[in-house]
This record gives sequence, structure tokens and C-alpha cells, in this order.
Amino acid sequence: MMKRPQPHSELASDRVFLYSPQDNDGRDTVAIGLIDVLARRGRHLDVFQPLAPASSDGCSSLDLLLRACADISNTASKGSVFDRKSHRAIDPNRFYLDTSFSRREIVSDFYESTTLKNVDYAVILGTDQSAVVHPNALCVDALLTADLQSPVLLVIDGRNRNAHDIAETIKACERAVSKAGSTVLGAFVSPCVSNVQEETRIELIDFALPVWFVPPANFDGSPKQAIESSVEAFRQSVDERQLLAALARPVDTPVTPPSFQYSLMESARRQKKTIVLPEGNAERVLAAANYVLDHGAADIILLGNEARIRRHAQDLNLSSLSQARVLPPDDPVMLKRMVPELVSLRASKGLDEAGARKLLEDSLYYGTMLVYLGVADGMVSGAVHSTADTVRPALQIIRTRSGEGIVSGAMFMCMECHVDVYADVALVPDPTAKQLALIAAQTARTASALGINPIIGFLSYSTLDSGTGPDVDLVREAVAIAHREYPELKIVGPIQFDAAWSPIVGKLKAPGNPYAGHVNVFIAPDLDAGNILYKSVERTSGATAVGPVLQGLRQPVNDLSRGSTVRDIVNTIALTAIGAQGAL
Repeated sequence: MMKRPQPHSELASDRVFLYSPQDNDGRDTVAIGLIDVLARRGRHLDVFQPLAPASSDGCSSLDLLLRACADISNTASKGSVFDRKSHRAIDPNRFYLDTSFSRREIVSDFYESTTLKNVDYAVILGTDQSAVVHPNALCVDALLTADLQSPVLLVIDGRNRNAHDIAETIKACERAVSKAGSTVLGAFVSPCVSNVQEETRIELIDFALPVWFVPPANFDGSPKQAIESSVEAFRQSVDERQLLAALARPVDTPVTPPSFQYSLMESARRQKKTIVLPEGNAERVLAAANYVLDHGAADIILLGNEARIRRHAQDLNLSSLSQARVLPPDDPVMLKRMVPELVSLRASKGLDEAGARKLLEDSLYYGTMLVYLGVADGMVSGAVHSTADTVRPALQIIRTRSGEGIVSGAMFMCMECHVDVYADVALVPDPTAKQLALIAAQTARTASALGINPIIGFLSYSTLDSGTGPDVDLVREAVAIAHREYPELKIVGPIQFDAAWSPIVGKLKAPGNPYAGHVNVFIAPDLDAGNILYKSVERTSGATAVGPVLQGLRQPVNDLSRGSTVRDIVNTIALTAIGAQGAL
């Protein structure tokens, strides 16, 4: 991953996305001019292009800009190698066949690019429009700005267009980017003729961002001449101090499903932990374990018959499972360690050695003891077993954190453009007001650990002071406790879901409240509401539900839905590994 700028840096981010609705040389002129400005201030740059139509002669724009990086910033002499093969753009046709997978692939390509790791600034190019433009192209580029967590500079073609059309295009692009969750820092009109500049400025008088007008550069000569012409056109028309001020503007980066899911794997890799999977005979579990091992996100222990598991892995062509450790549930060495420990833990319940051995025939008790003894750092189960089966051994053996007393379940809801967190969705049927406040604090900690700045909404059937009755009174009391015991948290409640989620409704129902309409951590008043909430949103919106993360245990044990996909299991293994690092 590229180096992030230090706090004293003049730039707020280490990347910028050039977003253009048209295919023209103007975007490349701006890119070359931007490379020139930043290189003269000591930045070592590279160019990344997420999408580009496949062509027999390659991507000439990318070739030119890579050469501009090498020629202008002279980074090639400092160890970076500008290899076109390392800048693999996905063909839009393939992208539209499987958008969800392609978005994750683009995020992975960006962060794992060998050249980007050797520079400190990336210029990201929007889609090269082809002769046939996909109707979703503008929205796709907007989503990619959010996935890559990049602020945006718009580049609008000003040729043969009047001021009104240019201004409306800028506004439309800004709306698309903002809707996706990203931030526009300014706009270039390039190429542009001088006779529309003043009228365009008037049309944009309410557009509170800088706009620069760049005349045409000459791209008819050699690449060297094109670069020189672009630098000259940019230097003559762009106020560099104003541009640098725009690039220094602080921005909040969105957390989208692809960026969130990549961050799970990346965070897990940083401090590799060992996760035990007691359902070692389940095909989905084996496929997920293979993926995790292949990507180096965790070490894996599988419980079951080793010969059967190895044969199953071979039949499924899961080659990375050879790295997994397989433990049989009757392993005498492990049982010799486990039995006396389990007897000691459950002595007050009258458990004897025979009873302990009987319990340990259950793979979930066996896996939980592996975590308790430190052989594994965490456990994931539930693809075959129920939540109760998974949680019961954890509560009996691992137990809750000091001072918490309850375990709750938080679900990450990956929408198209952002990630929310819902709790409690798994464990506490009828929480007291104090427990509800604790669930909010647990969930805020979970969200923060995974890059989400928590704004907490305590859900109810009424908003703020608009309703009365025992149910809303309990939520109101929970809000008061949370304000008192966790003053650092951003909280609004009681609040209805629509007022918590929609800025428009939030302004109507909670005027002046800074958090209404911006909630991303939703605390349900009871388990019925929480479970119904996440499952209805998941099924009707197409959101991906990741979790639940069990909050409040001394060591991480996490539960799966029995309908979990391989991707769900991979995400939960990564979450468990992160929890084992002490982040959750």
C-alpha cells in the first residue's frame, strides 16, 4: 500500500481521481499538468487506471501518462519501474458482467500494485469512453472513486459547447460523485476556448469549488512533444497555489463494500493469527479456508478426520489447504491438556472427567478449548451448527470481558456505496436500558476498529421527544446512560429508522440535530427488531451481510448463518483474526 502523507504534508490524500464523462485529450492534458505540479514539489507519482476498453494497440493514454511520470518526476531513476503490464485495467464489458467481483478486484489491484507501493502519490484515471458508452458509465466511475477512497477532480470537455451546457455537466458529475460518497475538490474544463470562460463562471456562481480552464494541447506530434505541450498549457492557465489548496482540503473517505472487504483481509494479514474451524467436513468451510490460506490472511486449524479432509480438498482442487493443520477430535495429546482444564472451569457445575470427555466429543467444545488454551487465537462456526451451539461453549469456557457481562452480535451491512452496522442481531432478547447502552458502546468499538467513524442511532418507533410509552422510555433511558457513561460517542435517539438514515427526513423530524440522517451504527431496541431489520434489508436491498461479530467475549469466537456463502465465511474468518489482534 502506498505511504500516507504525514500530518505536516501540504496534501490531504495520497491520490486523486480524474473523473471525466467524455473521452478526449483534455483529461490527459490535466493529468500531465498535475504530474508536473506535484513532481516539482517532491512527489513520486504513478498512474492507475481501473477500467479501459481492450484494444489491439494497448492503452495509448496510459502509455503516455506513464512516460510523463517517468520523464517529469524522474521516479524511474529512484527505483520505480513504470511497467505497463503492472497497470492492468479491467475491460468494461467484463466489469458489467460481474460488477461486484470486479469492484473488489480493482481495489485489490490498486493496493497490491508493485509500482504503486514504490511511490507516494497516485493519479487515477476515469474510464476511457469507447464509441459505445455504457449507460451506467458515469455512475460506475463515481462508485470507483468511493471504492478507491479517492477525492476527485472533474475534467469536462469544453469544445463546441456553450457555458450553460458546461456548467450543467459539472454539476451533474458533482452530484454523481457526492451520491457515491466521495468528494469533488474542483473541476477542469479542458480543452476550453476563452470565449466561454466568463459565462461559465457566472453559471457556476453558486458552485463553491474552484474551476480551471485549460486550452488545447498538441497531441499530434511525438509523446515528448505532447507532454511538453500539455505542461505548457497547464502552467499558463492554472493557478498552482489554488490547485494545491484544493488538494490540501480535508476529506472524509467513504467505506464501501469492496474497500471494507479488502481492508478485512489486509488487516488480518498484518499480524497473522490462527483460526480454528470446527466444521472441517463442510465444503463451503473448506473453500473459504483455502481462500484465506491462499491470501495469507490467517493460519487455519480444521477439526475432523485428516485423511477424509485431505481427500475432500484434493477432490475440490483446494491446493492451499495443504497448509492447514488438521486435528482429530480424539487426539490424545490435546485431550490430556483439555480435560483437566475443562473440569476446573466447570467444577462449580459438577462436571467430572467423564463428563468433560463427553463434552469434548463435540467439535465446538473442542474448538473453543483450543482457543482457551491458546493453540488457536479464535474460532468460526455456524455453517452447519446453530448460533446457540456456537455461543454456548464460548460463554461457558471463554466468558465475557471484565465489566461487560453480556455478549452481543453486530452485523456489517455492505450496501452498494457504504457500510452500516446493526446490533444486537444475535443474542440479547430483551436488553435493559443499561445493556442497550453497553451494546452501543461495544458496536462503536467494533465499527471504529474497521475504519468506520461511528454515528450511533438508538432506534425506536418515535423520534426524540415525539412519543411516549414504556418501549420508547426504555430507549430514552439507554440514550441518557450512553451519554453519561460513554461521552465520547456520537449519539442520537430515540430515533426512527427513516430519520436516522435519510438526511432529508432527519432534517424534518430532528431539525438541528447533527447526527439525524447520518447514522451508520443502528442499535435496535431488542433482538426481534435487530434480527428482522438486518434480514429484511439484506434480502430486499441486495446488501451483503458480514457477521455477526460476537462482541464482549474475552477471546474471539464468531458465528455464521447456516446460509453463509464462501465469501461470508472468508469475511468472518478475517474479522475473527482482526479480533484476535486485539482490535475489536
